[in-house]
Amino acid sequence: MNLFDQVSEDIKDAMRAKDKIRLEALRGAKKEFIEAKTSKDGHGELNDDVAIKIIQKMVKQRKDSADIYVSQDRPDLAEKELSEVAVLEQYLPKQLTPEELEAKLKAIIAQVGAAGPSDMGKVMGVATKELAGLAAGRAISETVKKLLS
Repeated sequence: MNLFDQVSEDIKDAMRAKDKIRLEALRGAKKEFIEAKTSKDGHGELNDDVAIKIIQKMVKQRKDSADIYVSQDRPDLAEKELSEVAVLEQYLPKQLTPEELEAKLKAIIAQVGAAGPSDMGKVMGVATKELAGLAAGRAISETVKKLLS
């Protein structure tokens, strides 16, 4: 079952369970999926790689919103956003630990033959493709910067 079908089934389950936060998060995800499917680039198809990128984007947006709500002393709204993050993260692949990320990046650096900070672009190009969905872009960038300096 692909991610689109899984989310659709989980929406039904959330409706039966009357779980409002889960339902709202999943409906938002399904809306984004449908928009991606019907866009010019979508061609009526939605593979899991694109769906995972959409969910990652949604998680990042909700975390950013929660940070803003916290800074504006609105913990009620921040809590709602973070609850939706928890729901959406269940559909993402398991994230790499910092140690696993560092090990994979060391292998990529050796593969590319990077020697110093000037080779960061080469490493990041390969790393973002190989580690897509497994680690946040910011974490990859910071770790590469640390390893190359």
